Parts: sequence; C-alpha cells; structure tokens
Amino acid sequence: MDQPTVPNSAKDIEDNKLLAAISYLGILCLIPLLAKKDSKYVQFHAKQGLVLFIVEVIVSFINIIPILGQMVWLFASMAFLIISVIGVIKAWNGEWWKAPIIHDYSKKINI
Repeated sequence: MDQPTVPNSAKDIEDNKLLAAISYLGILCLIPLLAKKDSKYVQFHAKQGLVLFIVEVIVSFINIIPILGQMVWLFASMAFLIISVIGVIKAWNGEWWKAPIIHDYSKKINI
C-alpha cells in the first residue's frame, strides 16, 4: 500500500500514537484535532476521524425513516464500527492508514 505524501517523523508518530488513536472515537476526534495542530501524524488521523464522525451524525438522522432508513443505519453503523476499530489499531501501530472514501474528504479540511 502506498504511503501518503506526509513527512514521516518517527518521533512525531511515537509521541502521538495515543492521540491519533483517539481520533476515531466519535466526538473525541476534536481533542487531538485542536490539541496537536503541530503534529502531522495526529492531524492526518484526526481529520479522518472528524469526517467519520460527521458521516455518523448524518446517518443517524436517516434512522428516522422507517424500515429503509433503519436498515441503512444498521449497515452503516457496522461499517463505521469496523472503520473506527481499524483506524485505532493502525494509528496505534504508527501507520498512515488512508480510510476508504473518508480520506479523500479529510484532505479538504483546513484547520
């Protein structure tokens, strides 16, 4: 798998693994996003976590629609859980993991 074009600083990764992993835990993505603006590693994962959280919120509103909305919500929730778990594991292991689809949107965030 190709690595993102982000400078790979071993010290940055080692010092910030925990905050990068927290990025995939719902609204907690705001903590690393705002606390570690100087860490490229944390920002990479926090922006993906923010996009994931925004999509989770949008899909939760779809749950209001009877039957179809609830089915969409159920499958989407399983996908979000899988992406979150993989994201936490990859961030904790020091990997620059590009979450499917989410990564493309996270590159557009400028904070």
